[in-house]
Amino acid sequence: MESTPSPRTPSTRFRRLGLEAGLAVPIGLLAGSASALFLWSLDRVTAARWHSPWLLWLLPVVGFAVGWIYLRFGQKAERGTHLIMDEIHTPGGGVPARMAPLVLFGTLATHLCGGSAGREGTALQMGGSLADAFSRLCRIEGSTRRTLLIAGIAAGFGSVFGTPLAGAIFAIEVLVVGRLAYRDFMPALVASIVGDITCSAWGIDHAFFSLGPADGTPFPAMLELALVAKIIAAAVIFGAISRGFSEVTHRLQASFKRFVAYAPLRPLLGGLTVIALVYVVGSRDYLGIGVASPDPRAVTLLSAFQTEGAEPWSWAGKFLFTTVTLASGFKGGEVTPLFYIGATLGHALAVPLEAPVALFAGLGLIGVFAGATKTPLACTVLGLELFGAPYSVYFALVCFIAYYTSGRVGIYPAQRRPEKPLRSDRIDRS
Repeated sequence: MESTPSPRTPSTRFRRLGLEAGLAVPIGLLAGSASALFLWSLDRVTAARWHSPWLLWLLPVVGFAVGWIYLRFGQKAERGTHLIMDEIHTPGGGVPARMAPLVLFGTLATHLCGGSAGREGTALQMGGSLADAFSRLCRIEGSTRRTLLIAGIAAGFGSVFGTPLAGAIFAIEVLVVGRLAYRDFMPALVASIVGDITCSAWGIDHAFFSLGPADGTPFPAMLELALVAKIIAAAVIFGAISRGFSEVTHRLQASFKRFVAYAPLRPLLGGLTVIALVYVVGSRDYLGIGVASPDPRAVTLLSAFQTEGAEPWSWAGKFLFTTVTLASGFKGGEVTPLFYIGATLGHALAVPLEAPVALFAGLGLIGVFAGATKTPLACTVLGLELFGAPYSVYFALVCFIAYYTSGRVGIYPAQRRPEKPLRSDRIDRS
């Protein structure tokens, strides 16, 4: 199926929109099913690690094995999400179908043995890989193939987090900093909604967050200047930490590549470092995905919303464990660890600022994510879908300030910046 030329009439535009939205449905079905399999498997391997703490000692061995498999069979798939974004920007050889099973296996292996990683990267890579495989099967080329890759990203994000609107906006916002690919929004939204529904239909539940006054502090019914000032101060810190996370991860990754020529040895050394950190820090709270724990005393993403649910430096522990894990070559995503870092940082800031703990944990979750991914609009909507609408103004405020103060460096090197400022006379109206 060859892509048609750029539409010029309203009727042609609607026909093309209908075609691409229709093609987005199977993308959502595939990505949603893949996310369901991944999340179900992730729960199982995480439970296995909880019940068998000795699995941590296998982390270096598993890291070497995954590194060798990627070196031997991965080829372009090693570039992960960055390859998908590059294929959207400048179509080349396509996204290999092997990316989906490789990243699924690699991420589950990482979590089984305690590597500190997330799940968004896996969902995005599976969604993009399946979308491109579908395009090849149907002989779809050109701009329509590009749109379906974006739909794959949206479906992966929306289904793995249960946030379909944020998933669609993220997919069109993450490609170029400060610009939205509006033409691709409707197919992305269709794919994200279908992906989320499909994932839920498989029986997958997502984490529930509440911004209720868990600490007894009454929340304001409307904007309060004192609280706004505190949120602005916190948002600046969220942006700084997100910048630090991106820079440390990239520099540490470059150091691993510079000093360790043989790729499989990098995660082996990273695994040994994580084991050492467990005993230096004296805690296993920062292993794995960190959303929940069978230990009621553990600091988790969910506990960060409670008054006594985090320590002042919990965010720094997750920061350290995650940068070592990902920079050394283990598979997974950055987003859920960023959620953890942001929520525990928000918790830590709420105490000296005398602010509501749960609210600041939620603001930290979306604020650090916004700064690291350069997607403030998607993160604002993410806050609405995760926490509800009453504090929407605060969500937007913290996300955009964190974005503005996070610098130019983000977690996605393939993310582009516009060459020139966008002017109204240069808006693509096709």
